[in-house]
Amino acid sequence: MLQSLRNSLILLRIPFSFFLSPLFFFALLCLPETSTERAIQVFIILHLLVYPASNGYNSYMDRDTGSIGGLEKPPPPDKSLFYLTLFLDGVALGWSYFLGLPFCLMLLGYILASRAYSWRGIRIKQYPVSGFLTVFFFQGGWTILMIQAGLCPELPLSYLPWQATLSASCLIGALYPLTQVYQHEQDERDGVRTISMLLGIRGSFIFTALLFLLANGLLLQLLYSLGMPELYLRFMACNLPVLAFFLGWASMVWKNPAKANYRFAMRMNMISSVFMNISFLSMLA
Repeated sequence: MLQSLRNSLILLRIPFSFFLSPLFFFALLCLPETSTERAIQVFIILHLLVYPASNGYNSYMDRDTGSIGGLEKPPPPDKSLFYLTLFLDGVALGWSYFLGLPFCLMLLGYILASRAYSWRGIRIKQYPVSGFLTVFFFQGGWTILMIQAGLCPELPLSYLPWQATLSASCLIGALYPLTQVYQHEQDERDGVRTISMLLGIRGSFIFTALLFLLANGLLLQLLYSLGMPELYLRFMACNLPVLAFFLGWASMVWKNPAKANYRFAMRMNMISSVFMNISFLSMLA
């Protein structure tokens, strides 16, 4: 029983939620000042409850034996993981209700989309384009609007400029294929055809580069509309290590596709998350 609980806690992949934290600080940059207490509550609900529950449910449905995001050797899931994800989602929804009904409803929408993405009965993830678009929309633009609803419930959802929601989606979408480049064989055995499989290994890197360029253009427009264009240089300076690692990794993959492996993918995720966080936090300072 203790081993089962231990495996379930591991499969929640709580540290992996760190990779989504840049969106939270990006939202803070675009919104009026809010209370620190409220910001902490929203952060905990998302990063310690909802995202881990989503990770755990995905692991429960996939039953991976090979490397997955944040775990090189995942333990086997069992029913306790399923019940743990329900518990975390229940706590998150109950807590979010006290922060405002719009936030609670948007959180419910995110959870339902996450379940439809993984659940064997629908399993959106098995389709390359719809799987990508689900992540692109719900983990990007929807999430930043959901954070706004949690932090500033008095503001209409139309408050954020369209560049903010679209650039958030592009930043998420840019990294998404790179989290799949090492899983092609495992996904094929499971009957899943990802966007990375559709694009191919080299195509995944090209797609990532194009989306990242689009995200940068949208961010520059956004900062101009907010009257803070000088912050774009700070953003670019902070993300030079991300660009350097990406180009170096892409160069290795071009010569040897076997370099598109789990360890390099996780390093890419970690480096991009760390320096994206640094860039947005420096812009908030």
